[in-house]
Amino acid sequence: MTTRVKVYAGACGFTSVIKVKRISKTEISVTIISACKMLRKMNDDLEVLDWRHNVFTKLLDSVVYRSASKHLMHTDCPVPSAIIKAIQIELDGMAPIDVSMKFERVNDEDI
Repeated sequence: MTTRVKVYAGACGFTSVIKVKRISKTEISVTIISACKMLRKMNDDLEVLDWRHNVFTKLLDSVVYRSASKHLMHTDCPVPSAIIKAIQIELDGMAPIDVSMKFERVNDEDI
């Protein structure tokens, strides 16, 4: 089995596909397919991960977010979060339930 998630990133216009596959009892493989060159550069860092170490930890200690920090220029990119969630799903630690964000601008009086 492989877990796949499609991310529509928003203002940048890129749609990315993240594939996470469990390759052994302790290792997973993450592949990012995207027109975004910055995201594709993360593939080398995430090719094979021991999910028990530095994946599900504090943000600054996570191998996923360290790779994002090294390669991405935009802190608002939703892909690193989607990678973590896809890993959780692949490891049966989370149900494959969609996540969404909806933004709107409203007048102060309407809040």
